[in-house]
Parts: sequence; C-alpha cells; structure tokens
Amino acid sequence: MLLLTLTGCGRSADEPHVVLYVSADEHLARQVIREFREQTGIRVDLVSDVEAKKTTGLVQRLRAERDNPQADVFWSSEVFMTIQLAEAGVLEPYESEATADWPSTYRDPENRWYGFAARARVIVYAPDRVDADQLPDTWMGLCDSRFKGRIVMADPRFGTTGGHLGAMKAYWTRIMGAAYYTAFLDGLADNRVRMLPSGNAGVVQAVARGEADLGLTDTDDVWAAQAQGANVRLIYPRHAAGFGNDGTGTLLIPNTVARVAGGPNPQTAAQLIDFLLSERIERLLAESVSHNIPVRPGLAEQYSEYAVPDPLHVNYAKAAGMMRTAVEQAVRRLRDKDHDDAP
Repeated sequence: MLLLTLTGCGRSADEPHVVLYVSADEHLARQVIREFREQTGIRVDLVSDVEAKKTTGLVQRLRAERDNPQADVFWSSEVFMTIQLAEAGVLEPYESEATADWPSTYRDPENRWYGFAARARVIVYAPDRVDADQLPDTWMGLCDSRFKGRIVMADPRFGTTGGHLGAMKAYWTRIMGAAYYTAFLDGLADNRVRMLPSGNAGVVQAVARGEADLGLTDTDDVWAAQAQGANVRLIYPRHAAGFGNDGTGTLLIPNTVARVAGGPNPQTAAQLIDFLLSERIERLLAESVSHNIPVRPGLAEQYSEYAVPDPLHVNYAKAAGMMRTAVEQAVRRLRDKDHDDAP
C-alpha cells in the first residue's frame, strides 16, 4: 500500500508545490524536502511505499499513470529501473545546470535521469562466526562449499539485488561468457542460499540475529545496523580476480532523480531536481547514517573512509536491459533448490 505524506500543516490551491515519488529511505527524504521547502517555499507532496518493495511498487505506479501522470519527480534509490522507465517513455529530458561537470557514467545521454549519492553492493558477515581469512575475495567465492547453508540474500524481484544480478550477467557475459552467470547461480543453489522477502535490511538483520553468517546486501544497510550496535561487518568482493584499479571490483549503485514526462508541475519539478543534485544534498547523504558515496568530482575525496576500492566498470543501461532475464534465472534456479531439498 502506498503512503502519501504532505509537508506543511495546510494546503492552498494556488500554493506552489511539487509531487515527489521517492524510494529512498523516508527519514532522509523528509529531511531533504524540509530543507527544500525552507529554501524555496515550495510544498512537496511525498509518495513512498513499503520498505521491501518500494522501488518496484513506485515504478509500477509510474507505468500505470503514464497517460495521466500524477508525479512530477521520481527519486529512486537505484538506477536500473529508472533506466527502464526512461526507455518506456515515462521520464522526460531535463538539463540540470547542477550537472555541468557530472561524470558521464552517472547521467543519461539524453538527460532523462541523473545519478548521485551511491551505495555499494557488499557481503555482510558476522565476525564472530566467520574468520577474516575465510571470507571470499570474489562474488563467485560465495559458491565455496564451506558456506553451504550459511548465506542469505534479498528476493531479487525487488530492490537493488535484481539490478546487481543484471550487472553481473552483463559484465560476466562480456568478459567470461554467458555460462559464468549460470555457474554462479548453480553455485548459490548448491550452497542452499535463502531468499528473504524483507529486503537488503532484512539480510543484515538475519546475519546480526545469527540466522545466517553471510549475506548479499548494500553498504547503507550495514552502516545503519552498525550504528544500532549490531556486530556485523562488510567486505567489497570483486567480480573477477584482479589486482586493483582494473574495474573488476564491487558495484556502485547511485540514487537517481528524473522528471516525469507530462507531470503537472514541470517548473517546480526542475527546482527540486536541481536541489537534489546539489553539493549540499550529496554531503547530507554522505554524513547520514547511510553514508552514501558522493559522485560529484572532488566531494568523494572528503569522505574517503566510505570509498569503494576499484568500482566495477559496468554499463548501467546494458545491466538494466539484462535485469529481467537475470532475475528470472535466479528465482527459478534458487527455487529449484527448494524442490531438491524436499523429501
């Protein structure tokens, strides 16, 4: 069920406003839009969804509203489904002055979306149950039999896990051949990896509670758990055995912001997009409990403790294009292992 929250105590028909669909953490979104209203006087009508499925739910809603748009701006916590929306004509070009020197990796060639404040895909583990010298160096290392029955992951049909699988399939198909992704899924299935419906945060919580020893998740969920006292740590696995600075490291997933095609308030939408892409917001998100990694040139150096060593060189558009088949393969293969376990 979608949740609509209105900023401010009262509403006026002629009051400038903007409708924001957001799948980023709501407590961060509220802080951002509070500052936006204070700075501009523009009211933000915020629409979110439940934690485990919020990006997918909002994407489905945007698709359903394509012929009668209700939203002005989409702020997503990932990039892959944003790209899919752009290709479906749900988003429209907007050239933001805030991104004049933006890295090309984090902007659509047609200016239909921009990336900012990234997270990284990591393995979370329990240091009291997994020795540091036993941790895998690569994602394929999770297929080692010593981890059998000890790993959890989020349901890839929702959230960043699906995008990561799409990136794996795209990268490995280009570098190592299509069979490599299949072998990875076979290895996860052989190791009885469990898919959880509770999202990446649920993965971290399962490891913290002792229900698993390792999990596939995002940095922000690990940082948040550590801030709450959980005894969990993270590592940055590579997608191929490498020696650093060769683009084989872990995946960065930026937040994205875009203007909805035909939205009712295009001018205030432009102001909100520029605000979200400002240095102030990347700094705010970096200093939050999520510790998002700035993509703005120069700013990331100020938060080097959260920097990812040697991020994966990946084409986000190709990953988005392969995401559906990658997820279908994963769900089918990991469900098959449940049948294998049946008496």
